[in-house]
Amino acid sequence: MQDQDLNELLKIRREKLSQLKQQGIAPYGGRYERSHLAAAVVADFARLDGQEVTLAGRLMAKRGHGKAAFGDLQDGSGKVQIYVRQNEVGAEKYDLFKLLDIGDILGVRGTVFKTRMGEVTVSVTDFVLLAKSLRPLPEKWHGLKDVELRYRQRYLDLIVNPESREVFITRSRVIAGIRRYLDEHGFLEVETPMMQTVAGGAVARPFVTYHNALGIPLFLRIAPELYLKRLLVGGLDRVYEINRNFRNEGISTRHNPEFTMLEIYEAFSDYHDMMDLTEQLITNVIEQVFTSHTFPYGEHEISFATPWTRLSMLEAVRQRTGLDFENLSTEEARTAAWEQGLEFESAPDWGEALNAVFEEKVQPDLIQPTFIYDYPLELSPLAKRRDDAPHLVYRFELFIAGREMANAFSELSDPLDQEQRFLAQLEKREKGDEEAHMFDADYVNALAYGMPPAGGLGIGIDRLLMIMTNSASIRDVILFPLLRPRED
Repeated sequence: MQDQDLNELLKIRREKLSQLKQQGIAPYGGRYERSHLAAAVVADFARLDGQEVTLAGRLMAKRGHGKAAFGDLQDGSGKVQIYVRQNEVGAEKYDLFKLLDIGDILGVRGTVFKTRMGEVTVSVTDFVLLAKSLRPLPEKWHGLKDVELRYRQRYLDLIVNPESREVFITRSRVIAGIRRYLDEHGFLEVETPMMQTVAGGAVARPFVTYHNALGIPLFLRIAPELYLKRLLVGGLDRVYEINRNFRNEGISTRHNPEFTMLEIYEAFSDYHDMMDLTEQLITNVIEQVFTSHTFPYGEHEISFATPWTRLSMLEAVRQRTGLDFENLSTEEARTAAWEQGLEFESAPDWGEALNAVFEEKVQPDLIQPTFIYDYPLELSPLAKRRDDAPHLVYRFELFIAGREMANAFSELSDPLDQEQRFLAQLEKREKGDEEAHMFDADYVNALAYGMPPAGGLGIGIDRLLMIMTNSASIRDVILFPLLRPRED
């Protein structure tokens, strides 16, 4: 739509607003009691045929002329056709209906019937204007080339794109299913600080802010992990938080600076228990919300049928590349990674070389749900070392469609070991690594009181929903993703 045409439509709608006010019609009404939702009228026609109903929603279409017209009324549940006749509502009300625009919000009262074409319809006996729309809805929404408009003006996306509405309804139901499962299995939902004096719990660059009253810098949390594990020290044995995290990193189809994670901690368990919990939790939610364990995603069909594949990182790399990193020295591991065509800013450690080969050669082909376990120590400063292989830790990640969906540990509970690993991370920060862990002295102090052996799990809610809704971008499953301000 050209700017000139749009300006003319805006002018016409403003003139209609003035006309309504001059006629003593309130263009922005108040409470309206509904007896039914639109979708319920359509679905329950056999019972409602001939019955009076009251509905409220947005006028999405008008058609007809003369003394009768049809329209489509849309609410949060869907659409239903309405039929407005001058003989039924009176000449004055019918003139008002002719004055209405697509996008106006109405309350209607009428009788349910079915047209000769078989469409469930409400024959309107009375209606009231609840909100006058001053801007026209996009006419050819599905043909818009500027896909970012859907993210910038999500309210329009939700009005005219039922597929988008369904994505966010699904999101809500999935999160409710997660809560229901965990609550029923004895986990306690808790809340931890979103502003922290020490940014910890993950390897990431934080957002920095400042508290004027206290006179100290604060960080938006990159993860709630260290606070949740403090609760284990305090005797809360099963805790979880569905939390918002903030990481000052790049934006892509897989990354948004603000995102949603589920984190779970269970005392007296380990990462094998977390694998079982991950499988059981996700499949239970699927059974609650969906009709199948199989989901189309891009060119793939993802099956969540259990059991899911479980492989050590060393075995996964060995199967795909033939490289046996277990028997390679640090120098040999570096050479092996270089020979695979990988580049590094500085000479990698053994674990960094192994992980780089895994991410390049193995991860993209992990399409079906797959647990990769036993990670290198260098990559996991909060995980417990393997007793029989101290260069590895009890850690796994879940991959689906080549993407990391979950991360879990047998948690490190040795305060002296944790202190040394924080010091090693501190050295990385001093060398310029802004994503390395900060030294959290209070967390080390908490561990010194004794934390029970535990398993911890984090699941990326947004990425999981991308798979469940066949969404190509993380922005498609976040209601209001962060975007650069538009320069108009």
